[in-house]
Amino acid sequence: MQCSEKSDLIASFLRMFLNLSIKKISLAILMQQLRIRNDAVSIIYRQGPNLSGISGSPKDELKVAVRAALDAGYRHIDTAYSYLNEDAIGEVLQEYIKSGKVKREDLFIVTKLAMIHMEPALVKRSIEMSLKKLQLDYVDLYLIHFPVQFAYEGDDEKVFPVTEAGGWKAAEKTDLIGTWKAMEELVDLGLTKSLGLSNCSISQVERICKISKHKPVSNQVECHIYLPQNELFDACKKLGLAVTAYAPFGSPGRFEQLREIDAPVVLEDPVITKIAKRYSKSPAHILLRNLLQRGIIVIPKSVTPHRIRSNIQVFDFSLTKEEMEDIAGIKTKRRLFAAVGLMFPNHPERPW
Repeated sequence: MQCSEKSDLIASFLRMFLNLSIKKISLAILMQQLRIRNDAVSIIYRQGPNLSGISGSPKDELKVAVRAALDAGYRHIDTAYSYLNEDAIGEVLQEYIKSGKVKREDLFIVTKLAMIHMEPALVKRSIEMSLKKLQLDYVDLYLIHFPVQFAYEGDDEKVFPVTEAGGWKAAEKTDLIGTWKAMEELVDLGLTKSLGLSNCSISQVERICKISKHKPVSNQVECHIYLPQNELFDACKKLGLAVTAYAPFGSPGRFEQLREIDAPVVLEDPVITKIAKRYSKSPAHILLRNLLQRGIIVIPKSVTPHRIRSNIQVFDFSLTKEEMEDIAGIKTKRRLFAAVGLMFPNHPERPW
């Protein structure tokens, strides 16, 4: 089997596995290019402090949230080394596995390579540290978190080194291809089942696909009604990658340094609130349902148990063609995490 064919099958399996993992959900959404069900894949619980790495919830609160997610039927947990919460998630995972509440094979665990560990020689040690914290032998998907390598200053906990100006400090050199090749060895060693990307541009995805032995199965990016990522979605689809949307609600709790005074509030968009009222649903439900019907994986972040339970209640209704068109026609366009790219104005791997 050719590499591209194998990777396409992994991407298909990723979607299908997640679909089967939440047995409470029965509504089937067919993805035309894969002709498989795409319901449970689309609502995923994400743990983590919105890229800040320092403003996360207390560990006890995180544990309560993970328990609530697992009890509600979520089986896909998205985290990252740089969120500094893998240990709390690992404790709950082991609690539920040992008690028989879940089986390891029914979980789909995603974590991400720390930006400070993108030097190829550090990659294996980084995932080993993640696995130790998660108390797992392997993860199901391992992502490049961000295509710009951060300066490693010898402290594995200093995941967001800062410059004198207060921005994040990039390493002198980023070898994105070298990092990817080092990650491919992790698949061969059985430390991860598959590999993927996050925050990567079309050209970066294409470059990695061109040289890869283990092709990426997904690209996790900011995606919501004000940043629909249509061009990126089409490009990834052609290459056989799934697209995962973070910040589907516009990340209202994002780190203060990433906020802009005039940033629009996704949850308050009049088109969305009008449709929500029509269905007696929340704006969050409409935002998730819209992305779901587009065939996009969604990872809403929440540490509030009732919202975690609510976020999964989007399979008892469908948006009409006209409603989908109304949402697609929203004129406001805004990247809400634009400040991240602005921290690296002249970096060759800056994705936006």
